[in-house]
Amino acid sequence: MPAIIDEGMVEAGGMRTGKIRMMRAMRNWAMVRGLLLTVGVMLTGCGGFFVPPDNSGGGGGGGGGGTTTARVYVANGATGTVSGYSIGAAKLTEVPNSPVTLGFAPVAAVVSPNNAFLYIAGPASISVYAINSDGSLTAQNNGVVISVASIDISPDGKWLFGLDLIRNTVDQFQIDSSSGGLTPLTTVPYDSLTGNITPQMLKVSPAGNLIFCALGNGGERVFTFDPSSGTLAYANQAIQLNASGTSDNALAIDSTASYLYVARSGTNGGMAVYSIGAGGVLNSVAGSPFAAGNRPFSIVLDKTGKYLYVANRTDSTISAYSIGTGSALTAVSGSPFGGGQQVISLGVDPGGTYLLAGANGGGPDLAMYGFDATTPGKLNLTTSVATDTDPAGVVAIAVTH
Repeated sequence: MPAIIDEGMVEAGGMRTGKIRMMRAMRNWAMVRGLLLTVGVMLTGCGGFFVPPDNSGGGGGGGGGGTTTARVYVANGATGTVSGYSIGAAKLTEVPNSPVTLGFAPVAAVVSPNNAFLYIAGPASISVYAINSDGSLTAQNNGVVISVASIDISPDGKWLFGLDLIRNTVDQFQIDSSSGGLTPLTTVPYDSLTGNITPQMLKVSPAGNLIFCALGNGGERVFTFDPSSGTLAYANQAIQLNASGTSDNALAIDSTASYLYVARSGTNGGMAVYSIGAGGVLNSVAGSPFAAGNRPFSIVLDKTGKYLYVANRTDSTISAYSIGTGSALTAVSGSPFGGGQQVISLGVDPGGTYLLAGANGGGPDLAMYGFDATTPGKLNLTTSVATDTDPAGVVAIAVTH
Protein backbone atom coordinates (compact mmCIF):
# COMPACT_ATOMS: atom_id res chain seq x y z
CA MET A 1 0.00 0.00 0.00
CA PRO A 2 1.34 3.47 -0.82
CA ALA A 3 2.33 5.50 2.22
CA ILE A 4 0.24 8.59 1.58
CA ILE A 5 -2.05 10.66 3.79
CA ASP A 6 -5.66 9.91 2.87
CA GLU A 7 -7.95 12.85 3.58
CA GLY A 8 -10.91 10.49 3.24
CA MET A 9 -10.30 9.64 6.89
CA VAL A 10 -10.53 13.33 7.75
CA GLU A 11 -13.85 13.61 5.97
CA ALA A 12 -15.28 10.89 8.19
CA GLY A 13 -15.28 13.52 10.96
CA GLY A 14 -15.95 13.26 14.67
CA MET A 15 -14.46 10.93 17.24
CA ARG A 16 -13.55 8.23 14.75
CA THR A 17 -11.28 10.67 12.89
CA GLY A 18 -9.63 11.78 16.12
CA LYS A 19 -8.89 8.16 17.02
CA ILE A 20 -7.50 7.51 13.55
CA ARG A 21 -5.27 10.55 13.84
CA MET A 22 -3.98 9.40 17.23
CA MET A 23 -3.33 5.90 15.89
CA ARG A 24 -1.51 7.38 12.90
CA ALA A 25 0.70 9.50 15.15
CA MET A 26 1.50 6.50 17.36
CA ARG A 27 2.26 4.38 14.31
CA ASN A 28 4.49 7.07 12.78
CA TRP A 29 6.35 7.53 16.05
CA ALA A 30 6.88 3.79 16.24
CA MET A 31 8.34 3.83 12.74
CA VAL A 32 10.64 6.72 13.64
CA ARG A 33 11.76 4.98 16.84
CA GLY A 34 12.36 1.74 14.96
CA LEU A 35 14.36 3.51 12.30
CA LEU A 36 16.46 5.31 14.88
CA LEU A 37 17.30 2.00 16.54
CA THR A 38 18.10 0.41 13.19
CA VAL A 39 20.36 3.15 11.86
CA GLY A 40 21.76 4.32 15.16
CA VAL A 41 25.10 2.68 14.50
CA MET A 42 25.37 4.65 11.25
CA LEU A 43 24.78 8.08 12.73
CA THR A 44 27.79 10.38 12.51
CA GLY A 45 28.39 13.81 14.02
CA CYS A 46 25.49 15.98 15.13
CA GLY A 47 22.09 16.84 13.80
CA GLY A 48 20.70 13.33 13.19
CA PHE A 49 22.45 12.50 9.92
CA PHE A 50 22.21 8.96 8.60
CA VAL A 51 23.81 6.95 5.82
CA PRO A 52 21.31 5.42 3.39
CA PRO A 53 22.35 2.47 1.25
CA ASP A 54 23.94 3.43 -2.07
CA ASN A 55 21.42 1.75 -4.34
CA SER A 56 21.66 4.20 -7.19
CA GLY A 57 22.88 1.59 -9.63
CA GLY A 58 26.12 3.38 -10.34
CA GLY A 59 24.81 6.69 -11.62
CA GLY A 60 26.34 8.64 -14.48
CA GLY A 61 29.29 10.60 -13.17
CA GLY A 62 29.77 12.60 -10.01
CA GLY A 63 26.89 13.77 -7.81
CA GLY A 64 25.44 17.25 -7.74
CA GLY A 65 26.24 18.15 -11.35
CA GLY A 66 22.66 19.05 -12.12
CA THR A 67 20.81 18.78 -15.42
CA THR A 68 19.88 21.19 -18.18
CA THR A 69 17.48 18.74 -19.84
CA ALA A 70 13.85 18.87 -18.75
CA ARG A 71 13.14 15.83 -16.57
CA VAL A 72 10.47 14.43 -14.28
CA TYR A 73 11.04 12.14 -11.29
CA VAL A 74 8.24 9.91 -10.06
CA ALA A 75 7.99 8.61 -6.48
CA ASN A 76 6.38 5.16 -6.59
CA GLY A 77 4.81 4.36 -3.22
CA ALA A 78 3.70 0.79 -3.91
CA THR A 79 7.07 -0.38 -5.25
CA GLY A 80 9.32 1.79 -3.06
CA THR A 81 11.20 3.22 -6.05
CA VAL A 82 11.84 6.48 -7.89
CA SER A 83 11.79 6.65 -11.69
CA GLY A 84 13.25 9.37 -13.89
CA TYR A 85 12.39 10.48 -17.44
CA SER A 86 13.75 13.02 -19.88
CA ILE A 87 10.98 15.12 -21.41
CA GLY A 88 11.29 15.35 -25.19
CA ALA A 89 9.05 16.20 -28.12
CA ALA A 90 5.85 14.36 -27.19
CA LYS A 91 7.81 11.55 -25.55
CA LEU A 92 9.26 10.41 -22.23
CA THR A 93 12.65 8.65 -22.22
CA GLU A 94 13.74 6.77 -19.12
CA VAL A 95 17.05 7.96 -17.63
CA PRO A 96 19.89 5.46 -16.99
CA ASN A 97 19.53 3.06 -14.03
CA SER A 98 15.85 3.90 -13.54
CA PRO A 99 13.94 3.00 -11.42
CA VAL A 100 16.09 3.34 -8.30
CA THR A 101 15.19 1.24 -5.26
CA LEU A 102 14.67 3.47 -2.23
CA GLY A 103 14.25 0.91 0.55
CA PHE A 104 11.15 2.74 1.83
CA ALA A 105 7.76 3.92 0.60
CA PRO A 106 8.09 7.57 -0.45
CA VAL A 107 5.50 10.21 0.45
CA ALA A 108 6.85 13.38 -1.23
CA ALA A 109 9.58 14.62 -3.57
CA VAL A 110 11.07 17.93 -4.73
CA VAL A 111 13.93 19.01 -7.04
CA SER A 112 16.31 21.77 -5.91
CA PRO A 113 16.05 25.06 -7.87
CA ASN A 114 19.45 24.45 -9.54
CA ASN A 115 18.38 20.91 -10.59
CA ALA A 116 21.37 19.41 -8.76
CA PHE A 117 19.52 17.37 -6.11
CA LEU A 118 16.33 15.38 -5.65
CA TYR A 119 14.92 15.17 -2.12
CA ILE A 120 12.58 12.30 -1.27
CA ALA A 121 10.63 12.10 1.98
CA GLY A 122 9.76 8.70 3.40
CA PRO A 123 7.75 7.78 6.49
CA ALA A 124 10.72 8.49 8.78
CA SER A 125 13.43 10.26 6.76
CA ILE A 126 14.35 12.69 4.01
CA SER A 127 16.87 11.23 1.56
CA VAL A 128 19.10 13.16 -0.83
CA TYR A 129 19.95 12.09 -4.38
CA ALA A 130 22.36 13.90 -6.68
CA ILE A 131 21.02 14.40 -10.20
CA ASN A 132 23.75 13.59 -12.69
CA SER A 133 24.11 15.22 -16.11
CA ASP A 134 22.40 12.24 -17.79
CA GLY A 135 19.50 12.41 -15.33
CA SER A 136 20.52 9.34 -13.35
CA LEU A 137 20.50 9.51 -9.56
CA THR A 138 23.29 8.94 -7.03
CA ALA A 139 22.39 8.44 -3.37
CA GLN A 140 24.09 10.90 -1.02
CA ASN A 141 25.06 10.06 2.57
CA ASN A 142 23.57 13.18 4.12
CA GLY A 143 19.85 12.68 4.68
CA VAL A 144 18.04 13.26 7.96
CA VAL A 145 15.83 11.18 10.22
CA ILE A 146 12.48 12.96 10.41
CA SER A 147 8.83 12.20 9.69
CA VAL A 148 7.18 14.70 7.32
CA ALA A 149 4.18 14.66 4.99
CA SER A 150 5.42 17.26 2.51
CA ILE A 151 8.62 19.13 1.59
CA ASP A 152 9.48 22.26 -0.37
CA ILE A 153 12.58 24.37 -1.02
CA SER A 154 13.03 28.15 -0.94
CA PRO A 155 13.60 29.79 -4.36
CA ASP A 156 17.24 30.59 -3.49
CA GLY A 157 17.89 26.89 -2.86
CA LYS A 158 19.32 27.46 0.61
CA TRP A 159 16.48 26.17 2.80
CA LEU A 160 14.26 23.10 2.86
CA PHE A 161 11.05 22.95 4.89
CA GLY A 162 9.06 19.93 6.01
CA LEU A 163 5.49 19.64 7.29
CA ASP A 164 5.90 17.46 10.36
CA LEU A 165 3.74 14.34 10.65
CA ILE A 166 4.16 13.89 14.41
CA ARG A 167 4.08 17.41 15.83
CA ASN A 168 2.14 20.54 14.85
CA THR A 169 5.31 22.13 13.45
CA VAL A 170 7.16 23.22 10.35
CA ASP A 171 10.70 21.80 10.30
CA GLN A 172 13.52 23.91 8.84
CA PHE A 173 16.80 22.67 7.31
CA GLN A 174 19.77 24.45 5.77
CA ILE A 175 20.99 23.01 2.45
CA ASP A 176 24.70 22.55 1.74
CA SER A 177 25.19 23.98 -1.75
CA SER A 178 27.95 21.49 -2.62
CA SER A 179 26.63 18.19 -1.26
CA GLY A 180 22.92 18.91 -0.94
CA GLY A 181 23.18 17.82 2.70
CA LEU A 182 20.58 18.94 5.22
CA THR A 183 21.36 20.54 8.58
CA PRO A 184 18.36 20.63 10.97
CA LEU A 185 17.86 24.14 12.33
CA THR A 186 14.56 24.59 14.11
CA THR A 187 10.97 23.46 14.42
CA VAL A 188 8.31 26.16 14.64
CA PRO A 189 4.91 25.17 16.09
CA TYR A 190 1.50 26.39 15.00
CA ASP A 191 -1.78 26.39 16.93
CA SER A 192 -4.26 23.54 16.45
CA LEU A 193 -7.39 25.75 16.53
CA THR A 194 -10.38 23.65 15.49
CA GLY A 195 -10.69 20.59 13.28
CA ASN A 196 -8.58 17.47 12.91
CA ILE A 197 -5.02 18.31 11.89
CA THR A 198 -3.86 16.04 9.06
CA PRO A 199 -0.67 17.41 7.42
CA GLN A 200 -1.08 17.38 3.64
CA MET A 201 1.08 19.96 1.86
CA LEU A 202 3.62 22.73 2.49
CA LYS A 203 4.34 25.39 -0.15
CA VAL A 204 6.92 28.20 -0.22
CA SER A 205 5.93 31.44 -1.99
CA PRO A 206 7.87 32.54 -5.12
CA ALA A 207 9.69 35.26 -3.17
CA GLY A 208 10.48 32.84 -0.33
CA ASN A 209 9.02 35.13 2.33
CA LEU A 210 5.84 33.17 3.07
CA ILE A 211 5.12 29.49 3.72
CA PHE A 212 1.62 28.04 3.53
CA CYS A 213 0.51 24.71 5.02
CA ALA A 214 -2.58 22.65 4.14
CA LEU A 215 -3.71 20.60 7.13
CA GLY A 216 -6.72 18.59 5.98
CA ASN A 217 -9.73 19.42 8.14
CA GLY A 218 -7.43 21.76 10.10
CA GLY A 219 -7.44 24.26 7.21
CA GLU A 220 -4.36 26.41 6.49
CA ARG A 221 -1.54 27.98 8.50
CA VAL A 222 0.81 30.74 7.36
CA PHE A 223 4.47 31.30 8.29
CA THR A 224 6.75 34.24 7.52
CA PHE A 225 10.36 33.67 6.51
CA ASP A 226 13.39 35.91 6.09
CA PRO A 227 15.62 34.25 3.44
CA SER A 228 18.62 36.41 4.33
CA SER A 229 18.68 35.57 8.04
CA GLY A 230 16.89 32.22 7.92
CA THR A 231 14.33 33.36 10.49
CA LEU A 232 11.09 31.34 10.39
CA ALA A 233 8.04 32.42 12.40
CA TYR A 234 4.38 31.49 12.69
CA ALA A 235 2.36 34.42 11.33
CA ASN A 236 -0.74 33.66 13.41
CA GLN A 237 -2.71 33.65 10.16
CA ALA A 238 -5.03 30.74 9.51
CA ILE A 239 -8.02 29.51 7.55
CA GLN A 240 -10.42 27.48 9.67
CA LEU A 241 -12.80 24.93 8.17
CA ASN A 242 -16.12 24.78 9.98
CA ALA A 243 -17.44 21.60 8.33
CA SER A 244 -16.22 18.31 9.76
CA GLY A 245 -16.45 16.63 6.35
CA THR A 246 -14.05 19.01 4.62
CA SER A 247 -10.34 18.61 3.86
CA ASP A 248 -7.75 20.96 2.32
CA ASN A 249 -5.33 18.75 0.41
CA ALA A 250 -3.04 20.78 -1.84
CA LEU A 251 -1.80 24.31 -2.54
CA ALA A 252 -0.53 26.45 -5.40
CA ILE A 253 0.62 30.07 -5.50
CA ASP A 254 0.70 32.37 -8.53
CA SER A 255 4.05 33.81 -9.66
CA THR A 256 3.39 37.20 -8.04
CA ALA A 257 2.25 35.66 -4.73
CA SER A 258 -1.04 37.52 -5.06
CA TYR A 259 -3.29 34.44 -4.82
CA LEU A 260 -3.33 31.13 -2.99
CA TYR A 261 -5.21 28.20 -4.56
CA VAL A 262 -6.48 25.38 -2.34
CA ALA A 263 -7.74 21.95 -3.44
CA ARG A 264 -10.62 21.28 -1.05
CA SER A 265 -12.64 18.07 -0.87
CA GLY A 266 -15.80 17.07 0.98
CA THR A 267 -18.46 19.47 2.22
CA ASN A 268 -18.28 22.83 0.41
CA GLY A 269 -15.37 21.46 -1.60
CA GLY A 270 -13.87 22.65 -4.88
CA MET A 271 -11.10 25.07 -5.82
CA ALA A 272 -10.85 27.66 -3.04
CA VAL A 273 -9.05 30.88 -3.96
CA TYR A 274 -7.66 33.49 -1.54
CA SER A 275 -5.96 36.81 -2.08
CA ILE A 276 -2.65 37.11 -0.22
CA GLY A 277 -2.15 40.32 1.71
CA ALA A 278 0.73 41.71 3.75
CA GLY A 279 2.14 39.18 6.20
CA GLY A 280 0.21 36.36 4.54
CA VAL A 281 -3.30 37.57 5.40
CA LEU A 282 -5.77 35.48 3.38
CA ASN A 283 -9.15 36.66 2.09
CA SER A 284 -11.55 34.59 0.02
CA VAL A 285 -12.17 35.92 -3.50
CA ALA A 286 -15.65 36.34 -4.96
CA GLY A 287 -17.20 33.07 -6.12
CA SER A 288 -14.81 30.84 -4.16
CA PRO A 289 -14.83 27.88 -3.89
CA PHE A 290 -15.24 27.08 -7.59
CA ALA A 291 -16.67 23.73 -8.65
CA ALA A 292 -14.20 20.87 -9.15
CA GLY A 293 -14.37 17.10 -9.40
CA ASN A 294 -14.47 14.55 -6.59
CA ARG A 295 -11.55 14.85 -4.11
CA PRO A 296 -9.30 17.47 -5.74
CA PHE A 297 -5.80 16.48 -4.66
CA SER A 298 -3.15 18.42 -6.60
CA ILE A 299 -2.91 21.82 -8.31
CA VAL A 300 -0.59 23.36 -10.88
CA LEU A 301 -0.60 26.59 -12.90
CA ASP A 302 0.70 26.74 -16.46
CA LYS A 303 3.78 28.85 -17.21
CA THR A 304 1.71 31.76 -18.51
CA GLY A 305 -0.24 31.98 -15.26
CA LYS A 306 -3.47 32.10 -17.24
CA TYR A 307 -4.64 28.53 -16.62
CA LEU A 308 -4.98 26.32 -13.58
CA TYR A 309 -5.28 22.52 -13.44
CA VAL A 310 -6.48 20.30 -10.59
CA ALA A 311 -6.25 16.52 -10.24
CA ASN A 312 -9.53 14.99 -9.08
CA ARG A 313 -8.35 11.84 -7.35
CA THR A 314 -11.60 9.88 -6.99
CA ASP A 315 -12.91 10.86 -10.45
CA SER A 316 -9.55 10.09 -12.13
CA THR A 317 -9.83 13.35 -14.08
CA ILE A 318 -8.06 16.69 -14.47
CA SER A 319 -10.12 19.88 -14.32
CA ALA A 320 -8.87 22.91 -16.28
CA TYR A 321 -9.72 26.56 -15.62
CA SER A 322 -8.94 29.90 -17.17
CA ILE A 323 -7.97 32.51 -14.57
CA GLY A 324 -9.87 35.77 -14.90
CA THR A 325 -10.09 39.11 -13.14
CA GLY A 326 -9.68 38.79 -9.39
CA SER A 327 -8.51 35.21 -9.98
CA ALA A 328 -12.04 33.99 -10.72
CA LEU A 329 -11.95 30.52 -12.29
CA THR A 330 -13.88 29.49 -15.41
CA ALA A 331 -13.91 25.89 -16.65
CA VAL A 332 -12.08 25.33 -19.95
CA SER A 333 -14.11 23.86 -22.81
CA GLY A 334 -14.03 20.05 -22.60
CA SER A 335 -12.98 20.00 -18.93
CA PRO A 336 -12.56 17.73 -17.03
CA PHE A 337 -10.10 15.62 -19.03
CA GLY A 338 -9.43 11.93 -18.49
CA GLY A 339 -6.39 10.91 -16.43
CA GLY A 340 -4.93 7.78 -14.92
CA GLN A 341 -6.68 5.96 -12.10
CA GLN A 342 -6.67 8.17 -8.99
CA VAL A 343 -4.60 10.93 -10.54
CA ILE A 344 -2.78 12.43 -7.58
CA SER A 345 0.11 14.72 -8.60
CA LEU A 346 0.61 17.33 -11.36
CA GLY A 347 3.56 19.25 -12.78
CA VAL A 348 4.51 21.39 -15.80
CA ASP A 349 7.80 21.04 -17.70
CA PRO A 350 10.27 23.98 -17.59
CA GLY A 351 9.41 25.10 -21.11
CA GLY A 352 5.69 25.17 -20.37
CA THR A 353 4.96 22.78 -23.24
CA TYR A 354 3.59 19.80 -21.31
CA LEU A 355 1.56 18.97 -18.24
CA LEU A 356 2.53 15.76 -16.43
CA ALA A 357 0.20 13.74 -14.22
CA GLY A 358 1.02 10.89 -11.82
CA ALA A 359 -1.73 8.39 -10.95
CA ASN A 360 -1.78 6.39 -7.72
CA GLY A 361 -3.87 3.63 -9.30
CA GLY A 362 -1.88 3.40 -12.53
CA GLY A 363 -3.31 2.85 -15.98
CA PRO A 364 -1.08 4.79 -16.73
CA ASP A 365 1.29 5.65 -13.86
CA LEU A 366 2.53 8.78 -15.64
CA ALA A 367 0.75 10.66 -18.43
CA MET A 368 1.99 13.66 -20.41
CA TYR A 369 -0.39 16.15 -22.04
CA GLY A 370 0.17 18.91 -24.56
CA PHE A 371 -1.75 22.20 -24.54
CA ASP A 372 -4.19 22.52 -27.42
CA ALA A 373 -3.34 25.12 -30.06
CA THR A 374 -6.97 25.82 -30.94
CA THR A 375 -8.86 25.65 -27.64
CA PRO A 376 -6.87 27.59 -25.01
CA GLY A 377 -6.21 25.55 -21.87
CA LYS A 378 -7.43 22.25 -23.33
CA LEU A 379 -5.30 19.16 -22.68
CA ASN A 380 -4.34 16.57 -25.30
CA LEU A 381 -2.71 13.30 -24.22
CA THR A 382 0.66 12.91 -25.98
CA THR A 383 2.21 9.88 -24.29
CA SER A 384 2.19 7.78 -21.13
CA VAL A 385 4.48 5.28 -19.36
CA ALA A 386 4.50 2.68 -16.60
CA THR A 387 6.97 4.02 -14.02
CA ASP A 388 7.46 0.57 -12.45
CA THR A 389 5.25 -2.49 -12.21
CA ASP A 390 1.90 -0.86 -12.98
CA PRO A 391 0.21 0.24 -10.79
CA ALA A 392 3.34 1.56 -9.11
CA GLY A 393 1.30 3.56 -6.61
CA VAL A 394 2.59 7.00 -7.64
CA VAL A 395 2.43 9.43 -4.71
CA ALA A 396 4.30 12.42 -6.16
CA ILE A 397 6.07 13.74 -9.22
CA ALA A 398 8.90 16.31 -9.17
CA VAL A 399 9.79 18.26 -12.33
CA THR A 400 13.09 20.05 -12.94
CA HIS A 401 13.11 23.83 -13.25
